[in-house]
Amino acid sequence: MLRLIHTADWHLGQSFHGQERHAEHRAFLTWLLDTLVERRADALLVAGDLFDVVNPSLQAQALLYDFIVEAHERLPRLDLVLIAGNHDSGNRIELPAPLMRRLRTHALGRVAWTEAGELDADRLLVPLTDASGETRAWCLALPFLRPAEVTGRGGDAAGDPGNAYVAGIGRVHQQLIAAARARRAPGQALVAMSHAHLRGAAVSEASERPIVIGGEESISAGLFPDDIAYVALGHLHRAQQVGEARIRYSGSPLPLDFSEVTYPHQVLEVTLEGEALAGVEALPVPRPVAMHRLGPAPLDAVLAELEALEEDPALARERWPWLELRVELDAPMPDLRARVDAALEGKALRLLRLERRLPRVEAEDGPERIDLEALGPRRLFERTWQARWGEPPGEDVLTDFDRLRQEVLDDDGEERA
Repeated sequence: MLRLIHTADWHLGQSFHGQERHAEHRAFLTWLLDTLVERRADALLVAGDLFDVVNPSLQAQALLYDFIVEAHERLPRLDLVLIAGNHDSGNRIELPAPLMRRLRTHALGRVAWTEAGELDADRLLVPLTDASGETRAWCLALPFLRPAEVTGRGGDAAGDPGNAYVAGIGRVHQQLIAAARARRAPGQALVAMSHAHLRGAAVSEASERPIVIGGEESISAGLFPDDIAYVALGHLHRAQQVGEARIRYSGSPLPLDFSEVTYPHQVLEVTLEGEALAGVEALPVPRPVAMHRLGPAPLDAVLAELEALEEDPALARERWPWLELRVELDAPMPDLRARVDAALEGKALRLLRLERRLPRVEAEDGPERIDLEALGPRRLFERTWQARWGEPPGEDVLTDFDRLRQEVLDDDGEERA
């Protein structure tokens, strides 16, 4: 029997509406370490997007490398397999690979090809061992495939670039699976790990970056034949299976956007017996910092929801809940932010986003051609306000506009001087 923990989309170093989340990520990684020990895991699979950007901060990198070191100290037989996602730099992920291998950690950031045009599959095949050191499975560790890595290989350079990209992805999977079948011994399972968007999977409302070009937004689950016991996927933040119980996204361990606040955030414990999948169990991730999304509703209703929120002033500021307010307006409200700030006074909450939901104003006629130079900034502002609110701006609003415009002109003049 082999016990794996599957996770993905950590996005270490994420800036959340301008705020860093190191405390949350550190709390998750601490919980994950304890879970690996408690569950006596044989391997940890991280299916891409370890970092939020290709050039992560030193603090974000320290979180990852400290985790790897401590995991090896607490579980010396644990196999760690990491792949790069579309948010990661493949070269950066692989840079410390020789050192990480001494900690039983395999970091795969890119694919490579032989001079004969064949996939260098050996470097992507990672043995997964049990507590006795016996190889019980092979991990097909496939990092995010960028077009430059897979197109123009094996005679597919001509034709539509999008089709060449999809064909290249298919060829990589076929060659890697063939190599894995040749490598494994009877009784050893095959586990594929990939960072991709599978057709038919559910995406998040706002936070996932499209990763496939050429008009193709997804690939087929048919790339993973039945003799692959388990497919560990990353990229989509919503935990889900795709068609079959053996093909799964673990989802992100933390909400990466307010639209994900209701998702089940988890890691997956996968049990293999021989060549077959024996079971999958979702392990909920505790949320170290609460996240509240209030509205959309009129201001009075949103403020009533805000007043009803539980909050703990004794918490350290880095643990105060994140807050998004969505306010429906039927008329201009210049003092909206001031009223919200007054309601938040003294509360252990961090407002990250205040969304104003404006009424729809239907245009009576079709699009109108406008000479912006002849119109001028002030008149353009008046027309925009009228179109948005269905009434002209008041004198106080125009006075504020004139003042702000003059400040911009003054600043521009100082820079030129």
